[in-house]
Amino acid sequence: MRYNSFGRYIRERYGAAVHKVNIDAGFTCPNRDGTLGVTGCIYCNNDSFRPNSCKPALSVTEQVRNGISWLRKRYGTEKFLAYFQPYTNTYAPADELRKLYEEALSEPSVMGLAIGTRPDCIDEEKLSMLSELAKDHFVLVEYGLQSIYSKSLEFIHRGHDYDAFLRAVEMTSGTGIHSGAHIIVGFPTETREEMLAMATELSGTGIEFLKVHQLQVIKDTPLAAMFQKEPFHIFDYGEYVEFVADFLERLSPDIVVQRLFATAPDEILIAPRWDRSKHQLLRDIENKLEERDSFQGRLYRPSRKALRATG
Repeated sequence: MRYNSFGRYIRERYGAAVHKVNIDAGFTCPNRDGTLGVTGCIYCNNDSFRPNSCKPALSVTEQVRNGISWLRKRYGTEKFLAYFQPYTNTYAPADELRKLYEEALSEPSVMGLAIGTRPDCIDEEKLSMLSELAKDHFVLVEYGLQSIYSKSLEFIHRGHDYDAFLRAVEMTSGTGIHSGAHIIVGFPTETREEMLAMATELSGTGIEFLKVHQLQVIKDTPLAAMFQKEPFHIFDYGEYVEFVADFLERLSPDIVVQRLFATAPDEILIAPRWDRSKHQLLRDIENKLEERDSFQGRLYRPSRKALRATG
C-alpha cells in the first residue's frame, strides 16, 4: 500500500483486524441546540453515516453488542473499537462522559475508543478523564475541522474557527490521547490549490490521524436546497481520484489516513453519484499512485511549524 492506512496501523498495533462499532449515545450539538445555532452545519444529515445498529434508543451496551455480533458474523472480527460518532460526543459534563465511555470499554473485546467531536467542545477536565482511560486503552479523539479557511467555515455555518482546532490539538498533545482531524474537500468557497494546501498545513499541526471526505449533497439539508437552486461544481469520479493522489503526495507520511472518501446511502444522496463500490474507489486511488510510482509524502517538506509540532 502506498499510503499510511488506518487498517494497517491498527493491525500492526493489535496483531489482528480491528473494526469500529458505531454508537449513538444521544448527543446533540451546540450548532443545533441553540448555543450556536439550530440548523447545524449546512451539509449535515447524520443519517448519511449512522448504521441501523446505531440507535440512541438502545443503551451503549446494547449497541456495542449488536454491532459486535454483526461484525463477527460478517468479518470474523474479534477485536473492536467503540466509535462514538453521531453529532458531538464530548458535549456533556466529564462525569457523564466517563460513564458512557466506561460502559463501552466494559465489553472484553473492545480495545479502545474513537470519539468524534468538535474542537470547541473539549476542555482540560474532559481530556484529564480521557487521559486516565488512555493508560489502559487506545483512545482517539477525532476533531471535526472540515476546513482551515475562515471563508469556508463561515459558509457552512460551522460556528468555530481554525484556531479553536489548533488549541484543541495542542491541549490533547502529551496526554496519551491520540488526536485526529476530519476535513471535507469540495466546498465551492475553495480552489483546488487551497484544498491541496490543507495537506501541508495539517501535517504541521501535530495530528496523528486524518479523515478526508468529498463534499456530498444530502437530502433535507440547507446545502441541498442551495445546490438545487443554484448548482455548484462537485467532484466527478476521475477528478476526485486524481485529487486524492495529489493530496496524499503532500501529506506527511507519519499521519495515519483513516478515510479518503464518504459513502452516504443512495436513498439520501443527491450528488455526487459515482456508482462505484468502496473497494473499487480504494483500488483506483491505489492504482493512480502506482501509475505515478508515487506515495504518501512524496512532495511533503516539513515546515518549521511541522518540526516544532513533532518535537
